[in-house]
Amino acid sequence: MSRHQGDKGSGKVSGRGGGTSRNNSYARGNAPLKGQGGFTKPSSPTKETSVHKSNPNEIRLNKYIANSGICSRREADVHISTGLVTVNGKVITEMGYKVKLDDEIRYDGARVNPEKKAYVLLNKPKGFATTTSEGKGRTVMDLVANATTSRIKPIGRLGRNSLGLLLFTNDEAIVEKFTNSKNGIARLFHIELDKNLKLEDLKKIQSGFKIEGKLIAVEEISYIDGASKNEIGLKIKNTGSTILRTIFDYLKYEIISLDCVAIGHLTKKDLPRGHWKHLTEQELNTLKML
Repeated sequence: MSRHQGDKGSGKVSGRGGGTSRNNSYARGNAPLKGQGGFTKPSSPTKETSVHKSNPNEIRLNKYIANSGICSRREADVHISTGLVTVNGKVITEMGYKVKLDDEIRYDGARVNPEKKAYVLLNKPKGFATTTSEGKGRTVMDLVANATTSRIKPIGRLGRNSLGLLLFTNDEAIVEKFTNSKNGIARLFHIELDKNLKLEDLKKIQSGFKIEGKLIAVEEISYIDGASKNEIGLKIKNTGSTILRTIFDYLKYEIISLDCVAIGHLTKKDLPRGHWKHLTEQELNTLKML
C-alpha cells in the first residue's frame, strides 16, 4: 500500500497588521513554534517523506472483484471482510489488499476474472494451429488478435488443417459447459472420408463402441443428403477433433477434410472463412441456457 506523506502546516500567515506578533492573526495550524519569535519556512520533502510509487502491475482486491461485474467496490469490501474471498488459496480480510492480475482470486469458491467477458466466434481456415503457445507458426490467436483486449482462449481444438467454428472466451462458466463430460455442448462436423462409409460402420459408430477399453460415443451420425456416401455429418460433445480421427483410423478410413459447421445453436451463417464476430446478446443467452 502506498502512503502519501508531507508537511501538515502550510506556513502561510493570515494577519491584519504587519509588524508585531501581537497584531498577527494565525489560521489554525499556522502558529509559530514554541520558543521562536517568528515563522519557519516549511521544509521540502526529503527522501524519507517522498511519496511511494504504486506498482502498475497490482490492483486493489475490491477493484479486481468489481471489474469482474460481480458487485460494486463497496459490496466487494463487505464480501472481503466476511471472509468470502481468497487469493491464491488464502482467505484475505484486509481492506486495501493488492493483488496481481495473474493471481487466483475466488469469491465464494468461484474463480473471479477481472476482465470484461468476451465471446468471439471464428470461422477457422486451414493452416492455423489451435494453440495459445508461441513458436508454433501461425495460430488461431493471430486471427482474433484484434477482436478484444480481454485474454480469450479457444474452447477445444481443431487440427491445423481442419476448418470451421471455434469459440473463444475468458468466461470460465462457459468453458465449463463445454468440458463437462455429462452436459457438454455438441459440435456438428462435416467430414469427408477417402472412401464410402459402410452402413455397418455407420451403425457401429452410432451405437457406440470401445477403443482400447474406452467407450466412444457420438450424439448423431448420418450420411449427407445429396452427397456421396463418403461425406457424413457427425455430432459429438467432445471438445477436440483428435477423437474423430481416432474413430475413423480404427475403422480403416482416412479423413480428407474436417469442418466444424455448428457449435450448439451457433452456425457459420454470414461468417466467411478466416473472419470472426462477437456473439450477440441473444446468442450468448441461448448458449448459457444449453
